[in-house]
Amino acid sequence: MFLGTYTPKLDDKGRLTLPAKFRDELAGGLAIVKGQDRSLAVHPKEAFEQRLRKVAEKSRSNPEARAFIRTLAASADEQRPDGNGRIKLSAEHREYAGLTKDCVVIGSVDFLEIWDAEAWATYQKENEATFSAGEDAVLMELL
Repeated sequence: MFLGTYTPKLDDKGRLTLPAKFRDELAGGLAIVKGQDRSLAVHPKEAFEQRLRKVAEKSRSNPEARAFIRTLAASADEQRPDGNGRIKLSAEHREYAGLTKDCVVIGSVDFLEIWDAEAWATYQKENEATFSAGEDAVLMELL
């Protein structure tokens, strides 16, 4: 499981050091893709391959499904962390997520998310009411 919040810095070469806690699980490979809300998602390789198989079963006659499949597959960057636990974030990924030097890596249960620190702070402020109102009918299944 991926849990917690970490604040690594993006270096001048576009590399980000993964939290040590997660390196073993990601050592066999990972996929970085565009995530929701202008974040990046980092999936363990095997889990990502399973997700792709499931996504590929969807009908491509649906324009929304087609767009999702295309964006997910086209944005995928498969790699292995280097010996220091660093991954290289492409210029396209850095631009998409608006990443600056200060980043936030959050555990999102079955994958990691990478956020620009300022964007993450804004997201948290904007969504605090939703979290606090966790008894909403939509969330009841989760709680």
